[in-house]
Amino acid sequence: MRIATLIGTVLGVGYVRPAPGTWGSLVALPWAWLLHVLGGFPLLLAGIVIGFFKGWWATAKMTAGSVDHDPSEIVVDEVIGQWIALLPLSWAAWTMALDILVMWPGWIAAFVLFRLFDIWKPGPVGWADRRGDALGTMLDDVFAGVIAALFVVILAGLYHGVG
Repeated sequence: MRIATLIGTVLGVGYVRPAPGTWGSLVALPWAWLLHVLGGFPLLLAGIVIGFFKGWWATAKMTAGSVDHDPSEIVVDEVIGQWIALLPLSWAAWTMALDILVMWPGWIAAFVLFRLFDIWKPGPVGWADRRGDALGTMLDDVFAGVIAALFVVILAGLYHGVG
C-alpha cells in the first residue's frame, strides 16, 4: 500500500492544501519539461502511458473498500491529464527542434484549460467521473487533458494564423 500511496499522491503532493488537484497539475509541469528535454515527445508519451497504468493501479489500491472513488489526495490523475494537455507543445518542439519553453503561452493555456475542464467536467469528462471506479478517476483527467490539448492546438492556430 505504501508504494500505491506514493504513486497516487505523487510523492505526497496530494496532501498539500488547499486545492490538491491544482498542486498536482503544477508539479506535472516541471516533470513534463524534464521528460521532454531528456527524450522529446516519445518520452513524454511513454511517461503518460506508463503513468496512466501505474496511476490506475495505485488508485484502485488506495480506494479499495472505500465509497469515495476519487479522494482529493489522489493526484496522479491530474499529472497524467496535465501531461496530455502539454502534448501538442512537446510535439511541436520535438518536430521543429525548438526549445519547448519558447512556447510559454501554450504552457499557461494548457494548465488553465486542463484545470477548467477537470473542474467543470463537460461531456466525456463527467461521464468518466460518474463511473465511480479507479478507471473513471483516471479517465476523467485523460479526457480533460485531451480536450485541453485540442484547445491548445486551436489557440495556437488562431495566434499563429491558420493559413
